[in-house]
Amino acid sequence: MSPSGMRQTASGYARPEILASTEWLSEHLGRSELRVLDVRWRPDGTARQVFGLGHVPGAAHVDWASELVARENPGQAFLLAGPDQVAGALGRAGVGDGTTLVIYDDTLSLYAARVWWSLRAYGFESARILDGGFPAWLEEGRPLSNADAPPLPGHFSPRAQLRMRLTTADIRALLGSPDVMLLDARAPAEFRGLEGNSRRLGHIPGAVNVPAATLSQPGSQRFRRGDELRTLLHRSNVTRGRRMVCYDGGGVAAAKLAFVLSLLGHEDVAVYDGGWTDWGDRLDLPVER
Repeated sequence: MSPSGMRQTASGYARPEILASTEWLSEHLGRSELRVLDVRWRPDGTARQVFGLGHVPGAAHVDWASELVARENPGQAFLLAGPDQVAGALGRAGVGDGTTLVIYDDTLSLYAARVWWSLRAYGFESARILDGGFPAWLEEGRPLSNADAPPLPGHFSPRAQLRMRLTTADIRALLGSPDVMLLDARAPAEFRGLEGNSRRLGHIPGAVNVPAATLSQPGSQRFRRGDELRTLLHRSNVTRGRRMVCYDGGGVAAAKLAFVLSLLGHEDVAVYDGGWTDWGDRLDLPVER
């Protein structure tokens, strides 16, 4: 089943194939080339127990915060893990080259988007996010499983996509470039410097605020329609033709914004890995408030 053969229609999206509906997933469950990743996460470490209480049949659980995050920086920013660590995590989940993957969570697709971006940063192109996540699947009364049998191992060959992941040094070098647009996915109060947890408050000079919380339908975990998303981005003067660089506190909300931009057809989209957690703690870097 090729990615082109798995496209679905979706109103207003330029790339609907990276978003899977619950109907689409239900129809394709059980196909040999399809894998499903449950990336629900709990800060207290109980996500595995949550998975065991019920999940999409055939799904494998991945703890993105430990398996896809660099282990040499405990307690720091959620920096993307190296290629061997990511390939190992995917392999254990049964994901390999040629696999078509659907990712879901129960937190407004924030963690699903972080995993989607983590895989895209290593060249995995055929991943998509389940629109509405596990809550939508549950609300519609679709089948659940409690099985936790390990899947057959897969083999993923990582290929770093350097333009998709930027460091603090990269961002500093891009400041003031007319070809780059910095998008801050944090809440407005953090963007304005009214609150936050870093040593300094504010935002990277030149950035515009596009809060990730506005990207989902009010009262729902589904993404807004394409026309609504375009209107929202237009209000922030986000236009086509420029390189989009997304950041937030630690690369989670930024990944959701990057996913939405890709969904709408933006072709050059990156995430600042480290984000304000790193920038705000660096006294040698400029800040706007």
